[in-house]
Amino acid sequence: MDQRKLFGTDGVRGVANEEPMTPETVMRIGRAAAYLFKKDKRRHRIIIGKDTRRSSYMIEFALSAGICSAGVDTLLVGPFPTPAIAFLTKDMRADAGVVISASHNLFQDNGVKFFDAKGFKLPDEMEKRIEDVMDSREAERNPVTAGQVGRAWRIDDARGRYIVFLKKSFPALLTLEGMKIVLDCANGAGYKVAPAVFEELGADLTLIGASPDGRNINQGCGALDTKNLQDKVVSTGADLGVALDGDADRVIMVDEKGRVVDGDHIMAAIAKSMKAEGCLAKNTLVATIMSNMGLDKALQSAGCKVVRTGVGDRYVMEMMRKEGYNFGGEQSGHLIFLDEHTTGDGIMSALQVLAALVRNGKSLADFADSMETFPQVLNNLAVREKPPLEQLTEVVAAIKAAEKKLGDSGRVLVRYSGTELKVRVMLEGENEGLINQLSDDISDAVIRAIGA
Repeated sequence: MDQRKLFGTDGVRGVANEEPMTPETVMRIGRAAAYLFKKDKRRHRIIIGKDTRRSSYMIEFALSAGICSAGVDTLLVGPFPTPAIAFLTKDMRADAGVVISASHNLFQDNGVKFFDAKGFKLPDEMEKRIEDVMDSREAERNPVTAGQVGRAWRIDDARGRYIVFLKKSFPALLTLEGMKIVLDCANGAGYKVAPAVFEELGADLTLIGASPDGRNINQGCGALDTKNLQDKVVSTGADLGVALDGDADRVIMVDEKGRVVDGDHIMAAIAKSMKAEGCLAKNTLVATIMSNMGLDKALQSAGCKVVRTGVGDRYVMEMMRKEGYNFGGEQSGHLIFLDEHTTGDGIMSALQVLAALVRNGKSLADFADSMETFPQVLNNLAVREKPPLEQLTEVVAAIKAAEKKLGDSGRVLVRYSGTELKVRVMLEGENEGLINQLSDDISDAVIRAIGA
């Protein structure tokens, strides 16, 4: 059973300047993590990146102070995509990387998440060890002083390193010349890097969501709010649209007709393309329990299979590394190309789709139509607490009743959010009216039991 208290499905997250995202707690997180990443007497280094939230400056200084107080140096790169920190940590032979971001959340939230020396997100066990060191105050009981205290300095060439890395993932013989693309950077961490990459590859680029002010990250823009992008693609006659989220680790696309192409449709199309080219490891795609049933059906017809994990891109990654798979992701747009990168990367994922379009001479609409979506309903319910769902008798009864009515023609998924006080109620099936009714029944039961 997961006993972590601070860390959720994607690091530590909360309202900025409220627990656990206060400078005091963040400093202790940094100190404990640095203490554990120290392996010997040599100098150790941890790279720190952040997104464009106003609070990221406050947290950056606190985190750096905690790390330096444990005798580890910090390398600061400023606003930088989450996957860029994963790359840079490995590229610069650092001992770890840490990102200050609340990903797709609005500006009032913030968070911290770690990468190990190889650029992979930490497993649950390592996050639990960080919490244990904090609780025991082990790092404070073994202080460093004087010349052992860590130093902090800024890296000037980080952006250029990452741009080169991204461009190398795009086939050298292909170009984006003649392709009209609308790019939405979510007023987030990718607002400088992403435009440079697409323009250098030849795209005719229209930018939105590329003017961060510390408060407008993910606000009316980005991967979770694509209306402006859809309108802009249609009004400008663009070939497609690309929407990143606040830390640029996920991508949602829009076809030339203004229709949203989510992670499931991208995975279906790319997996089929990789299968045809003989480069989809074990002819298997790794997805989460949130992916649509239509994904399984589409890939089954192409001679591929889908393996599912719990919610969270790092669980997808863990399954891929354990079983030797090389492609996976989430409906939300976290896509992992393990042959290219150690984590989900929104910019790189878009480049992989664009390369497939150019190579096959297809539009995004044609490319993404390879999957038929089953009707799906998702309710996000605010709750006051998170008791084990199996203890909520009325909720369990509603779930069992729904599962019985759906049989093999649908499925039910009820789970807590890993980062918010919410319950997510998701139903899928062939009969849209039925799943809406059953979703309401379960949601009503949740609200009566623990509604906020």
